[in-house]
Amino acid sequence: MTQALEATMLICFGLSWPINLMKNIKAQTAKSMSLKFILLIIFGYVAGISAKLINHQFNYVLIVYILNILIVSLNLVVYFINKHKDKAREKAKQAV
Repeated sequence: MTQALEATMLICFGLSWPINLMKNIKAQTAKSMSLKFILLIIFGYVAGISAKLINHQFNYVLIVYILNILIVSLNLVVYFINKHKDKAREKAKQAV
């Protein structure tokens, strides 16, 4: 039962990441994104995955952790892409 509840929490929490990812892709700017926040979330998922591995709990909850960390990691990639776009826009403004 505890694993089902943990998986439910992860699924509910994890549903926000694809929405956030799409918002960040559409925004094409890193101004509303926080690198520290993204890294903190990734660290939390690494800790959760590590706990599952240390306890040899290879089950569906581990899969949910992995899916969540992958989507948050995509947000990290989008952060750096958008940061690059922000710098390019700033450089173009200065050139004008």
